[in-house]
Amino acid sequence: MGKPIIYGIDGSPAVRAVLLTAHAIGLDYELHEIDPHKSEQKTEEFIRKNPQHTIPTLEDDGKCIWDSHAIITYLVSKYSKDDSLYPKDLYKRAVVDQRLHFESSVLSPRMIAFGASWKSNDPQNKENAKTAINEAFEFLEKFIGSNQYLAGASLTVADFSILATFSTINHYLPADPEKFPGLCNWFGRMTKLPYYQKANGEGLQKVIEYVNEMKSKQSAK
Repeated sequence: MGKPIIYGIDGSPAVRAVLLTAHAIGLDYELHEIDPHKSEQKTEEFIRKNPQHTIPTLEDDGKCIWDSHAIITYLVSKYSKDDSLYPKDLYKRAVVDQRLHFESSVLSPRMIAFGASWKSNDPQNKENAKTAINEAFEFLEKFIGSNQYLAGASLTVADFSILATFSTINHYLPADPEKFPGLCNWFGRMTKLPYYQKANGEGLQKVIEYVNEMKSKQSAK
């Protein structure tokens, strides 16, 4: 059996969530670059692996799984030495699942809307997008409460999923440490993970460079 293959680019927050999980469990994997900016996900070969042609996609033992949330829970369930990152306890697992759904249904869509608002000439559109982001930050602050992590006292895949998206948003709209002290402390704690830079920081830097390049091109027009 060969190594699990992760298809995507590390600029994608969803791909970075998978990379964070893979590093946390010590998984020996291969990263095959599939760049949506070049429409590489629309080849016949890739569509056979994933009819939705999305990244990340995981190929493991000849079988393919897509959606970062499905992938990270699968990887922990199959390859982790214990269940701490995705607990078997039904209540604890439900809390982790809720956080994962929050990332997919609230945080990630608001990140996309915030990015799109930059292209708008309507100041109100931009303000609404910022308000929505700060509301999401308020939810995250409450999720953490007096805990160290987003789903309780221990690190879980919920932290990885939200970290990848939050770190992207936070670069452009930093969370106010006075309003969101728990969230900011959590982020600082996550950046100290030994694999943070490799699994998330490097990809985030590529996003920053790409956005700066796009802004320069727009300014030159």
